[in-house]
Amino acid sequence: MKAGFIGENDQPMICVPLVGRNYEGLHSELKDVLRKNPDLLEWRADFYEGITDQNDVVALARRFKKLAGDIPMIFTLRSSREGGHPTSLTDPEAIDLIAAVCVKTDVEYVDCELSHFAQDIKGLRKIASEHKTRIITSFHDFNGTPPREELLAKFTEAKQLGADVAKLAVMAKELQDVLTLLEVTLEAKKHVGIPIIAVSMGEYGVLSRVMGGFFGSSVTFAVGHASSAPGQIPIEDLRAAMHMIQRCQENQID
Repeated sequence: MKAGFIGENDQPMICVPLVGRNYEGLHSELKDVLRKNPDLLEWRADFYEGITDQNDVVALARRFKKLAGDIPMIFTLRSSREGGHPTSLTDPEAIDLIAAVCVKTDVEYVDCELSHFAQDIKGLRKIASEHKTRIITSFHDFNGTPPREELLAKFTEAKQLGADVAKLAVMAKELQDVLTLLEVTLEAKKHVGIPIIAVSMGEYGVLSRVMGGFFGSSVTFAVGHASSAPGQIPIEDLRAAMHMIQRCQENQID
């Protein structure tokens, strides 16, 4: 798939996370991942040891974006309450850092969790719009899969807050949880009005990573070098599985 923005293509984009702890590790990881031709890159900056140095983080984001070239990049600072690597940053400091990435880099997307205060998300939305950066608002539940109505409400909330993309990732403890996630994905795709990302995590959730795009999820996440969430599979395996399903659809194979 050619590089582009989330939701522009019929097929889901494959995103690979970068989770290195320092510059050397991140640079090596990025070079390795780029050889595998992902559609998107995500820098999980919460893993970075120098996360409290805003100038350093911004400089690295600029450098990595330059190396990524035409491949779009997501800057993500996941909080520990939503499954991220623990950092010493407060919520206001995290919002300030995300805003700085919007203002001072060419990174195409920033992730902002729905658990932040609404006024902080709206303030970040204004800054991002002024600098042509797109916002992914995200919700994560590592304990289970909330009821269908609650999941749909998260997508609606994201749209109301001005998100460009709405992301939802929940843990599957049984196959029914995966079915719930896929059903919500299909309905949200029809009614929310912005691109969505829907992921079911864990052993059962692997099914959603392969099939989520056929229900309306615009992005699926894969391992390029190291995993950032339970249930991610290597990009080569994910790409092959998705390609097989696509061929079956095209050829109408039973």
